[in-house]
Amino acid sequence: MLKEFLQDYRPLQGAPDELMTADGRVRPVWRAFMDRLAQIKPEEMVLRMSRGDQYLRDAGVFYRRYEENEASTRDWPLSHMPVLIDHAEWEEIAAGLGERADLLEAVLRDVYGENTLVDQGLLPAALIGANSEWLRPLVGVEPASGHFLHFLAFDIGRGPRGDWWVLGDRTQAPSGAGFALENRMATSRVYSGLYDNTDVTRLAGFFRMFRDSLMDLRGDDNSRVGILTPGPLNDTYFEHAYIARYLGFMLLEGEDLAVDKGQLMVRTVNGLQPVSVLWRRLDASWTDPLELNEGSRLGTPGLLRAVRNGNVTMVNALGAGIMETRALLAFMPRLSQALHDRPLRIPNIATWWCGGSEERNHVARFADTMTLSRAFSTAPEADHDDTAFADLSAPELAQLLESRGSELVAQERVRLSTAPAFVNGRLQPRPMSLRVFLARTEQGWAVMPGGFARIGGGHHPDRLSMQSGGQVADVWVVGGNTSDAETMLPKGTGRFTRKQQTALPSRAADNLYWLGRYVERSEHLMRVLRAYHARLAESADDDAPLLKMMRSYLARYGVDTAKPPQAALLPNLNAANACAGQVSDRFSVDGSAALAALRQAVSALPADLNSGDDTARALSTLLHQISGFSGLVHDNMYRFTGWRFLSLGRAIERAGNGGHSLAEFLAPKKPYGALDLILEIGDSAMTHRRRYSVGTNRASIVDLLLLDNQNPRAFSYQIDLIKEHLKRMPGAETSGRLSPLRRDVLRLHTDLALLTAEAVDHRLLSGLSGRVDALSDHLTQTFLR
Repeated sequence: MLKEFLQDYRPLQGAPDELMTADGRVRPVWRAFMDRLAQIKPEEMVLRMSRGDQYLRDAGVFYRRYEENEASTRDWPLSHMPVLIDHAEWEEIAAGLGERADLLEAVLRDVYGENTLVDQGLLPAALIGANSEWLRPLVGVEPASGHFLHFLAFDIGRGPRGDWWVLGDRTQAPSGAGFALENRMATSRVYSGLYDNTDVTRLAGFFRMFRDSLMDLRGDDNSRVGILTPGPLNDTYFEHAYIARYLGFMLLEGEDLAVDKGQLMVRTVNGLQPVSVLWRRLDASWTDPLELNEGSRLGTPGLLRAVRNGNVTMVNALGAGIMETRALLAFMPRLSQALHDRPLRIPNIATWWCGGSEERNHVARFADTMTLSRAFSTAPEADHDDTAFADLSAPELAQLLESRGSELVAQERVRLSTAPAFVNGRLQPRPMSLRVFLARTEQGWAVMPGGFARIGGGHHPDRLSMQSGGQVADVWVVGGNTSDAETMLPKGTGRFTRKQQTALPSRAADNLYWLGRYVERSEHLMRVLRAYHARLAESADDDAPLLKMMRSYLARYGVDTAKPPQAALLPNLNAANACAGQVSDRFSVDGSAALAALRQAVSALPADLNSGDDTARALSTLLHQISGFSGLVHDNMYRFTGWRFLSLGRAIERAGNGGHSLAEFLAPKKPYGALDLILEIGDSAMTHRRRYSVGTNRASIVDLLLLDNQNPRAFSYQIDLIKEHLKRMPGAETSGRLSPLRRDVLRLHTDLALLTAEAVDHRLLSGLSGRVDALSDHLTQTFLR
C-alpha cells in the first residue's frame, strides 16, 4: 500500500530528500509513520486537514501579508505534513548549535568589552563600528545575569551532500517558538491516533525549563518577569500573547513600564511593581527613546539606566542584534578557531564580506554561484530574498564591488534538501529549512526538540517565505525512548502552593474596562434599534411622536436610523475587538472568537436589509449572540482583578444608558407608548407584569428600572455591583478609611436607597448619567493612569 501511496513522489535531482534516499527507499525514521499514513483514505485525510485548519482559526493564529501600501491578515499557512528527524541526528544538531551559541556569546562579550577581536584583525573595525546594531551606550555594560544571550534561534538547512548548514543566526528577538507550539497542536489533530504512537518528543519540557530559568533570574521573589511586545500591530503579536499565556508571564508594552530610581517598574492597578527580567520581542533600538531611537513610541524612557544599574536582565541583552549581521557569517570559522580552538561543528553557508580587494576579486570571479545582499542589514525576521545582483555580468559586478564593496556580502547559492508536502492531495518534494530554538538553563543550552520548518509552496515552490506563498510545518524528533509525556506542570509530589497573584498592568485594566463598556453599549443599541424597527413596522406614520423621540435618542449615540444597522453597531464592536486584541494574553480564546464572530455577523447583514420587521428580526438574532458572549465571559472568567474591570465597564455603561433612557422616555411630555418602550429596552416587561398588580405607569417603572436592586437591568443594581467590585479592588481603604472613589459610590448608593418612586422627579433622572460619568472619570484617575 505504501508503494502505491508514494508512486508519484520523486526526489528532485541535485538535492537530498528527507523522506527518500536517492534510490527511492523510504528512510527508516519515516517508515512506520508512512505505513500508517498510507492506510488513511483520501477523503478522511481531507477531513483531518480541515480539523487542523479549524483549530488554527479557532485559536486565532494568523500572519500578516505585506503588500504594496497595505497589510492584511491571512490564515496560518500550515503544511499538513510534518518533517521527521531521527533523535540521534537531532542530538548532533543540538550539540553543534549549542557550541555555536557559546561562540556567539563570546563574540558579543568581546565587541561590548575588550574588543580584542578587532585589535587582532579577526574582525574588521568597520563591520562593528559602522553597524547600527552595535549600541555604543552599552559598551562596557555587564549584563545583570552575566550572559548576553538567553534565547536564540538558528535557521539551518541540509546541503547537497546531506550535511547541515547554518543559514542565519537569530539573536535580536527570535520569533517562532509560540508558532511552533501551535503547529504542534494543529498537526497532532490532523494525525490523531498516529502522533501518539510515533514516539515524538514533546515540546513542553523545553518551555518549562526556560520558564524556570527566567524565574530564577529575578532579583527577588516579589519582582516579576515580563514579555515586552511592540503591540498588536506587530506581525508576530499573536505569538507574544500566546507565549505570555502559556508561560504565565505579563505581556507588556513600553508604556506599561517606567524607570523609578534606576529600577524598572510596571504600572499596575496596585501601583508601581518591580520587573527584574524582561524578555523583549522588540528590536533594541526602539526600547529607549532617550538614548537610542529618539523617535520611538514603543520603548520606555530610561530603560538603559536600569540596565546599567544591573536592576534588570534583558533577554536577550540590548545590542545582541549585531550578531544577526550577515557579514559576520564570513568570519565565524576563524572566530571559532581563535576563541574555542576548534572548527564549527555545524558550518554556516559559505559567505564573503566584500570589504577588501582580495574578497572582491574572489566574488567577481565566482559570481555565477553567488547571490548578493547588503552587509549591514540586520536580517529582519521576515525572509529576505536578495536576488537583485544575480544577473550582473562579471565586469558589471566587479565595478559594483569596487564602488560599494564594503557594503556587500556574497553568499554561495545552494540547493536545500526537500521534504514531503501535500500538493493537491498528493505528496510532492518541496525545499525546506528549519528554525531551531535554544534556551539557556542552569544545565547549559536546552534545544527545543523540533521547532518549525519552512516549506516551499505557492506559485514559487523554491521560495520559503510566507510572504511569497511558503508554508510552515511541524518538526517531529522521533525516537529517544521518551517515557512520560512532558507538561508545563512542575514535577514533584510535595504540598502545592498557590503562585504569586499576577499584577494587572494599568493598560490591560483599561482595555478590559472599555471592552465591557463597548460590548454593553452595542447591546443597548441593538435593543433600542430593534424596538425602533418593530414600531416602524407597525406604524403608518414615520413621523409619529414616539418614532421621532427614538430617532432623537439614538442621534445622541451618533446613530442615523436611515442607515443600515451595521453602521451603528460596527464602530463599537470594532472597538471591543480591538480592546480584546490588546489583552489577548488575559482574555479567553473562546471569548475572543465569540466576539469576532459577532462582529462578522453584523458585517454580514445585507446592506439593503428592509427597515421595519426584517431589521427587527435580524437584530433579535444579534442580541442572542451578544447575550451568549456575555454569558460565556460571566461563567468562565476567573474572578481576578481583570474580570472586575471588565464587569465594572459593563455596570457603568449599563447604569449610564439606563439613566439616560429613563430621563428621555419618562419626560413630562412623553408620547404615547413611551412607558412600554422603556420596559422593552430594559428587557423587563415580563418582570413588570409579574411584580406589579397595576398597569404600566411612571411610578412602577421608576421602581423597577431605577430603585429595584434585584433587577439586573435596574440602575440601583448596577450601583450595587460597582460598590461590591470596588470593595475588592486594590487600595479600597487607606488607613482604615474608604478611598475617595468608594465614598463617591457609597454616596450615590445611599441617595438611591433613601428614594421612593413617587419622589423621583425629572431633574433627578436627568442627573443620573452625569453622576455615572463622574464615577467613570474618578475610576480612570484612580486606577488607569
